[in-house]
This record gives sequence, structure tokens and C-alpha cells, in this order.
Amino acid sequence: MKLNFKSNAGLNNGVQIPRLGFGTWRLAPGEETVMGVSCALEAGYRHIDTASQYGNEESVGIAIQKSAIPESEIFVTTKLWDDDHGFDSVQRAFETSRKKLQLEIIDLYLIHFPVKAHLRQETWRGMEAVLETGMCRSIGVSNFSVQQLEEIFSFCKVPPAANQIELHPYMYRAQKEVIEFCQNKRIAIEAYRPLTKGVKFNDERITSIAARYGKSPAQVLIRWSLDHGFVVIPKSSHRERILENCDLYDFELTAEEIQSLDSFETITFMPPKQTA
Repeated sequence: MKLNFKSNAGLNNGVQIPRLGFGTWRLAPGEETVMGVSCALEAGYRHIDTASQYGNEESVGIAIQKSAIPESEIFVTTKLWDDDHGFDSVQRAFETSRKKLQLEIIDLYLIHFPVKAHLRQETWRGMEAVLETGMCRSIGVSNFSVQQLEEIFSFCKVPPAANQIELHPYMYRAQKEVIEFCQNKRIAIEAYRPLTKGVKFNDERITSIAARYGKSPAQVLIRWSLDHGFVVIPKSSHRERILENCDLYDFELTAEEIQSLDSFETITFMPPKQTA
């Protein structure tokens, strides 16, 4: 699957989302986030992923404003935190995030976790209300299971455009059911923590593929997500790794290599969280 650096995926509402994004989870607010986002934009990334809970939305906004790149060319995702569920709370939280980011329009707004099931319908109604303001282009979810997505579909007027989940070869089999559901419903899959927090960079099954192409284990893992058609959001605070993580378009994995990576044992790098 030949891709270029600006490859986009079409969301189910027609909005185009860059398939390679830059994640900002655990980037400290201030200099670290501003530097990371600025470096990513300079390198060619046009998709920045943040969240209210990360505490760095203001710093992301500063980096975007400092950039010479028009705001309209940068796709920005942020997320609704657990404490802000409910119809009115969603709208207040969205406006707070929008002001912190200094953006006229947020491209994608996600429910960060499927908590507070008793408020789920009201929360989704709030998400749809945000969309109707014209200050948000797309709405979606994160960490939602098939059952939780089916619940959204039972009452939604606007279906989720994306579901952001932990996804890498060590979670592919565990996430297969939700991946297939999303693909059937035209919900974009966004792969977060695609680099396994670096824990599996020494796995011989990955390093052998990396050596074959003269690439790093990180590049192989990101390429795996792209070859599956996922949107992928690697994160780093180091300039050289930010640059390395987008040097992906001069090789592609074979069907056999993808099948091998797909078959890995299941290991999650996400701390357990209670959902409903």
C-alpha cells in the first residue's frame, strides 16, 4: 500500500483526517509540549492529538499559533474528560478546550473514556450539540467496546466518526472485534500507544523486520498500523525520534510480515480503568 506523508483517511462525514498524527500524552505543559508540537509541524505532521486530561492544550495552542502553517491545514483532536459528562457539561468543557487551544474550530472531539453509563445518552446529545455549533467538525469516542458503541448507535442522530483505542501488534487480536465493528460502521480506527511505550523495541520478531528494511522497530510498528489502514498517533518528546517516526514512506510490509505481527500474543500497555 503505497502512501505519502500527507495521506488522509475519510471519516464517515466526509472530513479528511491525516493518517499519521502526533500524540501529546504525557508531554509536560510548557516548553516540552511547545517544542514537541513545533518540531512535529516542522517535520510535516498535520495532525495533533491532545486531551483536556493531558493538561497541555494551552501549550499545543501556543505551538500552533507560533507555526507559519495555516490553522486550516492542521487537524486537531482533543477529548472530553470523565468529570465533564452530561449534556451541559460537554458544551462547557468543549468551549474551555477550544479557548485553551486558541482555535476557531476543533476538528475532532472525542469522549475520552466510556465512564458514567447513566449519562451516556445525555453526553452524546451534548457532543451532537457541539457539532451543531459549527465550531467542531467531527465527534467520536475513545476506548469504547462493541457493546458501548452499539449503545451509542441505539440513540444517536450522528454516529461516531472515530474510535481511538490502544492498538499495536500485541493488542490486535484482543481488539479484533471492535476493529471489525468499526470498519463495518465506517468508524475510523485511531491507534494510540502504537509504540508499546518502547517496551517491545527489542522483540526479535520486530527487530528482524526492521533490519531487513534498515528501519527502527518504532518505524515498523507505525508502518504496521498504516498498512492496516488505521490512523496512528505516535508520541515522542525527542526531536530525532519525532523525525524518525515520520520517515515511513520508502518501505511497506509484506502480507507475510503483517500476518506475523498480527499473530502476536496479547499484552496491554494501558493501565486498567473502570468503565461501564
